[in-house]
Amino acid sequence: MDKVNSSVVSEFVLLGLSSSQELQLFFFVFFSVLYVIIVLGNLLIIITVTSDNSLHSPMYFLLGNLSFVDICQASFATPKMIVDFLSEHKTISFNGCIAQIFFIHLFTGGEMVLLVSMAYDRYVAICKPLHYVVIMSQRTCTVLVIVSWAVGLVHTLSQLSFTVTLPFCGPNVVDSFFCDLPRVTKLACLDSYIIEILIVVNSGILSLSTFSLLVGSYIIILVTVWFKSSAAMAKAFSTLAAHITVVILFFGPCIFIYVWPFTTYPVDKLLAIFYTVFTPILNPIIYTLRNRDMKAAMRNIMTYYLRPKKISEIPRAVRSSLY
Repeated sequence: MDKVNSSVVSEFVLLGLSSSQELQLFFFVFFSVLYVIIVLGNLLIIITVTSDNSLHSPMYFLLGNLSFVDICQASFATPKMIVDFLSEHKTISFNGCIAQIFFIHLFTGGEMVLLVSMAYDRYVAICKPLHYVVIMSQRTCTVLVIVSWAVGLVHTLSQLSFTVTLPFCGPNVVDSFFCDLPRVTKLACLDSYIIEILIVVNSGILSLSTFSLLVGSYIIILVTVWFKSSAAMAKAFSTLAAHITVVILFFGPCIFIYVWPFTTYPVDKLLAIFYTVFTPILNPIIYTLRNRDMKAAMRNIMTYYLRPKKISEIPRAVRSSLY
């Protein structure tokens, strides 16, 4: 008989976060609230950045793009996870599973490069302030965003090239709330050791290289302002503290799951929650609560749209219909 090298598994079973029935309703409410906050919080940042002329600068342009990526990153698996809390049979089709793998690596890979771009923006602003406008032009910012998406796309396609051809002919239970690549690969009906090594190398190169660039840029910034004044040092550290917090919370779980020797641990579920749910909700909090300009712009926009409008501010066509 010829060897069949095709997948016969049509769907995967997701075990979710917990098998406890008592926790399902709590998780449903908790993550539903978190998801709404993620979407509304990041949408508010995008609207604020695009609406307020005082925020039309490279830093806020990149921040707006980061918020968009965060919405996408929180949406690839979280809505299904929320629905599954109320479902007895938590399943996902084979194509749906591949789609989740595609999007998680697209968004996380893109966000890594975008965080490097934001660090580069701060480096130019602090270390080369006289050349900031020239270096961080609108064209440069656009190129940085395009490059982040391009790197994410190349990263996810290379990961899928290792995975999509694997034969799945028996086990189909994924011990996670989404199709996590390390756990899905282990279900293949062959020795996937070489594939696992290639996946680790792929993720390791992207994660460690971007993380090294981030750490290097922060060190250069701190060393530069160290010789200026204590006030400049305090201001730079205050600015970088938000960036460093986001970097640690985002890169820590990613590096542990995808760069660590290819062994799955129970804590992987919690770490996956960090970069799919908690990081997207922390980004708007960290980057806005510590930023006076952003808070002022948000207050102005909310005041403008929420306060009752005077008759003179209502469009003429609407006014005529009132009488």
